Amino acid sequence: MNHNEQTIKQVIGKTLKAIRIKQGLSQEDLAGKCEVDRSYISMIEVGRNEPSVSKIFELCDGLNIKPSSFFQLIEIEYDKLRS
Repeated sequence: MNHNEQTIKQVIGKTLKAIRIKQGLSQEDLAGKCEVDRSYISMIEVGRNEPSVSKIFELCDGLNIKPSSFFQLIEIEYDKLRS
């Protein structure tokens, strides 16, 4: 895995966690809404797992945000790390 791939995984995780916490949701809460195991949410948030695009849509649905908004936040965080 190259550096960019790892960075993207970490940014996805950091962004997911920030939105989840801002909404007052636990990992368990989000996992229940998305019908996944809590450990899956944890693995994403620490950058050890990269969700598929379809899973990102499910996560966004669970967070009540548009996928486009989620990807915009990821892009902003990614650009911060690159500059």
